[in-house]
Amino acid sequence: MTAQHAVVVDTVDKVFGTGERRVVALDKVSLTVAAGEFVSLIGPSGCGKSTLLRLLADLDEPSAGTITVFGKPAKQARIDQDYGIAFQQSGLLPWRTIAANVELPLEVHGVGKRERRERARELLELVGLADFLDKHPDQLSGGMQQRVAIARALAERPKLLLMDEPFGALDEMTREYLQGELVRICAETGAAVVFVTHSIPEAAFLSDRVVVMSPRPGRIRAVLETGFSSADRGAGMREDPSFFAAVTRVREALGAAHHEPEALGAAHDEPTPHAEPVA
Repeated sequence: MTAQHAVVVDTVDKVFGTGERRVVALDKVSLTVAAGEFVSLIGPSGCGKSTLLRLLADLDEPSAGTITVFGKPAKQARIDQDYGIAFQQSGLLPWRTIAANVELPLEVHGVGKRERRERARELLELVGLADFLDKHPDQLSGGMQQRVAIARALAERPKLLLMDEPFGALDEMTREYLQGELVRICAETGAAVVFVTHSIPEAAFLSDRVVVMSPRPGRIRAVLETGFSSADRGAGMREDPSFFAAVTRVREALGAAHHEPEALGAAHDEPTPHAEPVA
C-alpha cells in the first residue's frame, strides 16, 4: 500500500441481499493499479465490473476485504477529491452552459468564480472544445458531450479517473476518435485510469493491463499486459499485428474464464493470477 499504488483492492467480496435473494457479485477480488497506469476491466454482463468501480468510488461498500486509493480508505479519497468519474451517459445538466457544467465540481467545493472559469477554459481546450464554452449540451453531438464529461471529471485535478463504459453508446468512428483523445489526455495529465468496457479492441488499445473477469460471482481470472506505450497508441496501431495479437489474447482469456469450472461456481480457493504478457 505504498504511494506508488493508485488503487489497492485486497480480497474484496460484495454480496447483495440475504437468504434466497442473496447474490454474490464479487468474490475474493484482489487488484493493484499503479499511479499513472491504465487498467481495463472486461467480462460478460453481470460479472461485477461496474460494482467494483462503484466500490472504488465509495458509491457502495464491500461486504468483506479492503480498498485503498492512494493509501487512503475509499471514503477519504472521495472526500479529498482524489478521483474523477465518467459514466456511459455524460450526465450534463441541460440548463447549464458547457463551461458551467465543467465548473460544477469546483463550484460545489467553493472555488471562486474566476478560478472556476479559468479551469473550465483550460480543460475544454484540453479536450478540443474551447470554442464551445457558452453553448448548451443539446447543441453538441454525443461524442462532444462525452468530452465535456471527461473535462468535468478532470476539473479537480484528480490523480485517478474511474470510467464506466464512457464510449459505449457512441458510433464506432466517434468511439475510436475519443479513445485516441483519452490516450492523449492521460499522457498529458498523468492520471491513472480504471476503465470498464465490453469491447475487446477498446481494452487492448487503451490499456497497460487488461483484467479479465469471470461470470458471476465476479472473480479475476487473468491479468494481461499489453506491452503498448502511449506513443504506440496512434491510429496506425489498430492495423499492427501486435494489436491483433493482443485482441486475440484477451478474447481467448474471456472464453477460458467463461468456461472454467470455477467461473461456474465449482470452487473458491484459487488465487488471483499474476500479470502475464499479451504477446
